[in-house]
Amino acid sequence: MDDDKKSQIATFRFGVIHDLVGHVALEPGEQERLIREKCDRKWVIPFSDKTRITRSTILRWVKLYKDSGGRLEVLANHDRCDQGKSRVIDEETGLALIRLRAELPKATLARLIREMEQRRLVSPGLILTSPTVYRFLLHHGLMKATQALPEDRRRFEAELPNDLWQSDVMHGPVVEHEGKMRKTYLIAFIDDHSRLIPHAEFYLSESLQSFLKALEDALLTRGLPRKIYTDNGAAFRSHHLEHVTASLGIALLHARPYKPQGKGKIERFFRTVRSDFLPGFRGDTLLELNVALCFWLTDVYHSRTHASTGQTPFARFTAKMECLREAPANLRDYFRKTARRRVAKDRTISLDGRIFEAPVALIGRQVSLLYHEGEEDRIEVLFDGQSHGLLRALDLHVNCRVKRDKNNNIEIQSSGRSRTYKGGSLWGKKGDQ
Repeated sequence: MDDDKKSQIATFRFGVIHDLVGHVALEPGEQERLIREKCDRKWVIPFSDKTRITRSTILRWVKLYKDSGGRLEVLANHDRCDQGKSRVIDEETGLALIRLRAELPKATLARLIREMEQRRLVSPGLILTSPTVYRFLLHHGLMKATQALPEDRRRFEAELPNDLWQSDVMHGPVVEHEGKMRKTYLIAFIDDHSRLIPHAEFYLSESLQSFLKALEDALLTRGLPRKIYTDNGAAFRSHHLEHVTASLGIALLHARPYKPQGKGKIERFFRTVRSDFLPGFRGDTLLELNVALCFWLTDVYHSRTHASTGQTPFARFTAKMECLREAPANLRDYFRKTARRRVAKDRTISLDGRIFEAPVALIGRQVSLLYHEGEEDRIEVLFDGQSHGLLRALDLHVNCRVKRDKNNNIEIQSSGRSRTYKGGSLWGKKGDQ
């Protein structure tokens, strides 16, 4: 069968099982209902006269697809007649491997390979690898199908301070805030090279706004890192955060879903907070919690020799200060939100339900508005990268008195002679002028 036919078959089969192998977890009984529906309907199956698909066939396709890690080609027909058999391991080595597996039933693949080599049970010229041994043992029923291959994980450490920061959020204690008991969230950054904490603070939410505030404080305190390694939470995936970091020349990296091992250093710091700091905290409010954390970081954590580096975090961080990048003086401007708007013919721009006036020269232009959330009275307008100052809130009462002279210059006319109402008939007596 040629590759084009195989591709059509694989595509058809994926179309049958796509809702069974998606990332959305199915409710109990939902998978069985979907399978029954697929078995009951008639299909136009490529290169086949059959119109029905059995339950066992559907489950086999699902298993093939999931076991392969989501590779489409495994759903195609294969020409090999030795599917599942090793074409690398010869018979003598295979028999020795089976006997060794019986002797060491709980040994890892790495240990089996090492034992085979040390006992000289591998045929000359043959190199055993974990995937090859895994497939061989799986085919002979000597390894659970659900047992995953060992993942190549390696310890690492950034070469210089501010090369890499790790960041995450930890659920904190409940504190009193404005007369209510509120849960807290610790947002922290750790320098991968020195283990120094550029910033850590408890907030009342783990929202994007809280994370941006923590990041801004960290950058002001310790300078700009080259990379920030974060989780996959909604706050860390926002386009606003990506824009902020990119404009500062910081690479924003994300951990793989359900793989927390890459953030081991920040997770280890959180364990230290839980075991060393929180048990000794005596206070009730959010302010007291953050003041105590600040003193603990300065007097204890940053001054204590770290077991992994053999130095205090502060000493290791400051040993190579020449490579640190200072935050720009206008750092806060980098954290502004951006909105795109077109200036109307009457010079107005609408933003978050409010109306502003733009310069006359920008009428009809597509402009960028830069502002901080909650500070909509200070909105800078940019066109072609050039600033045109701050927008002014629209005042309809002033505009109704704006006139222009013959040179098109603005004149604001007074409302004329004021008349004070002194009571009596509102419209005056009949005949009054």
